[in-house]
Amino acid sequence: MQTTAFVILVLNSVSLINCGSDSFTEELFIKPLYTDHIYTHFHFSTIWDTDLQTEQFKHTHLFPRALGEIIKRHNVQELHLSLTAGLWRYETWGYPITSAPPGAELWVWFKQDTENVDKNWKELANSLSGLICASLNFIDTSNSISPEYSFRPNGAVADQTLNSSYLRYSALPREIVCTENLTPWKKLLPCESKKGLASLLNSGYIYNTRYHSLSIHFRPICRDLECDVTSIEVNQYVDLVYDYLILGVRNWSIRRLFGQGILGSCPLAKSSTVYVDMSTNSSIPFDLSPEPDEFVHSIRGGYTTKFAKYRVTNETLSISVSHLENSKVLINSPPVLHANQYLTGYGQELGGIVTKLYNNHWNNLDVVVLQNIPWYVPIYLHTLKIQANGETIKPISIRYIPGKLRKRPYYVEIALRLPPRSTTSISADFEHVFLKWTEYPPDASHGFYISSSVISAMLPLTKNITGLPQGASTIADSFNRSSGSGYFVQVHTETMVVTLPTPDFSMPYNVICLACTVVALAFGPLHNITTKRLILKPESNERVVDRLKQRLFLLVNKFKLGRAERAETE
Repeated sequence: MQTTAFVILVLNSVSLINCGSDSFTEELFIKPLYTDHIYTHFHFSTIWDTDLQTEQFKHTHLFPRALGEIIKRHNVQELHLSLTAGLWRYETWGYPITSAPPGAELWVWFKQDTENVDKNWKELANSLSGLICASLNFIDTSNSISPEYSFRPNGAVADQTLNSSYLRYSALPREIVCTENLTPWKKLLPCESKKGLASLLNSGYIYNTRYHSLSIHFRPICRDLECDVTSIEVNQYVDLVYDYLILGVRNWSIRRLFGQGILGSCPLAKSSTVYVDMSTNSSIPFDLSPEPDEFVHSIRGGYTTKFAKYRVTNETLSISVSHLENSKVLINSPPVLHANQYLTGYGQELGGIVTKLYNNHWNNLDVVVLQNIPWYVPIYLHTLKIQANGETIKPISIRYIPGKLRKRPYYVEIALRLPPRSTTSISADFEHVFLKWTEYPPDASHGFYISSSVISAMLPLTKNITGLPQGASTIADSFNRSSGSGYFVQVHTETMVVTLPTPDFSMPYNVICLACTVVALAFGPLHNITTKRLILKPESNERVVDRLKQRLFLLVNKFKLGRAERAETE
């Protein structure tokens, strides 16, 4: 009995230690956009004060154990996964807190002691595919690259000399996002969807939006300023853009957006907060109900932003907005940097890809453009043209790795300086490839997808920027947070659909039908010839009329005989 009591006491002590070494924070950010849309961002952050190098993830409290076991098994240093439906409109909506391209995007930094990165990358994609119920198992070396400039570690790094060979990036632009992804995603949260802000994630409401994105981000972070000790952090985000036309009215509320009010905070959360961005209140005035607990002013990059802050308690909370009469002229200023891309050419032989970058700043802007082009769209590097306002400019550097048929995609990364107030176009020609008939999807006439281009830049201003600084873990950490070198943003362009030469898949059906018909017609005579005996019948001199009379006489006798037999039986 004494031994049992001692074991229970030790286990309780360990449990208390684990409970005190991790924390969970949930936040909801709401921003009315200048257009007839409203942007909502769910931010769930879990921080565990443990060492990534020694932690085995066998006993966890708030940290999702399923994700931790995958990270440990595949020797992951940093992981970023997003599943997105729709396209974020940078030109009219500004910048989101987390940017993601349409479809699925995954980029991972592996530890420096990883022996076989490609093997771990493939197994990691398969494991995440089962964890999040997505088609990430299609990620392999044929659609993966190792960018050198675009994706740097967001967390703490022990060795400052980074080697991009331990980085893998891939995108599946055709991936569909649905409730099969949302359900396992919510199970990674400490309270799942039973309590807290996650209870608002009703699939019947959040998928009736113009844009929605799920994401999971894992990284090690510094525990102190000297970064002598590190912790691990996992952030889960949901980004939604509602349309007032779909809602039916401009006066929105929590209940109208999500189908219910906030029924209380998660009991395991250290803090549960709702922020409403008041930036558009000067152009489109509105009133909040109930009154916020306090107003927070944040100064970043010379711009002041006002936020209404609500603290979520155990009581029910439903925030509503009513717009006032407005006679002011609404002017929406475009962001500093935005981009788009499209296809050129016609026919089934040659085509082209054009990426346009818009610099609305009054000074030069250094950007890095990354393109991951599939192996079935071979591009010609000698046709690459970079023009700004009609004049040819030279890039700062170009990193290009040609693709291999069915083995490796085409990787292009261009660093260039955009002139002020300019429109820069990057164009290159490609050739359509003939595929094997087994490589076509079931809807071959729909076309083949080319993933989004990724444009990375350090902006000098925070105009239309709501993103978090690199060291921030929560939305509250970004308030009054300055950055000396600039504000990092990533812009994703549209995905493209290219039509490759597609064979007539009805031809095999026609050939099969024709071959079966020929076989059927030939089988009968051949069977008769090989199985039946041919006997010569002696020629008869009897006339045809006599033979008909004889047969008629036999039929009449047979009929009379039948009548006689029936009469006898009666």
